[in-house]
Amino acid sequence: MTDQGLQFPKFYVTAPSPCPYIEGYTERKVFTELRGPDAAALNEALGRVGFRRSQSVVYRPACENCSKCVSVRVRAGEFQLSRSQRRIVKRNNDIKSEVRPPIVTQEQYDVLEAYLATRHQDGSMAGMTLDEFQDMVETSPVATIMIEYRRVIDHKLVGVGLTDELTDGLSMIYSFFDTTMESRSLGSYIILDHIARASYANMPHVYLGYWVEGSRKMAYKAKYKPLEKLGPNGWYSVDPQ
Repeated sequence: MTDQGLQFPKFYVTAPSPCPYIEGYTERKVFTELRGPDAAALNEALGRVGFRRSQSVVYRPACENCSKCVSVRVRAGEFQLSRSQRRIVKRNNDIKSEVRPPIVTQEQYDVLEAYLATRHQDGSMAGMTLDEFQDMVETSPVATIMIEYRRVIDHKLVGVGLTDELTDGLSMIYSFFDTTMESRSLGSYIILDHIARASYANMPHVYLGYWVEGSRKMAYKAKYKPLEKLGPNGWYSVDPQ
């Protein structure tokens, strides 16, 4: 047992597979299962050392010859909108966000299906069925919420964030949106809304997952400052270029 009464989890390592972020690289992950009464506490403890949750599993990269995947989080209380971010907020001032329980609807799945078909055709979630989406959301062993984003004028669902509520902030697990509304920058708006929610609730952090140096897919995370990076000696402020 640990000092907090947690049982030591068993960790496993995946076989090498192509890296989804940097062409020509391979990736491996170390992971363990979240289950039992200590699942939430284990998720919190491992999240602070760079693990990410996916359904009932938490994982972190364990690549032999690469350490480019770095956990990052925003200091929500100190965040200030940049000029471009203020424009994004203004463009979306007709959108209302609302916290919903982690129960999947057909409407949410329709937005997800279209999002995956246009943005992530070759991703690991491509072709996800409604049942698989329900399993992803509704079997969470920790406190998680769905945040819906709707256009006020017609109540149209334009985006969704699946988010874990931690004792020190919000951890963005997955978000998706209507890709036909490209001019709105909905992906950025969803992150900005999470930062605003955390700041309003006096939560210090919003966890954005991994930032990968050299990956265009992950470059957007450097736009949210002040940003903290997880290094060998813990979290510290960083200004990635």
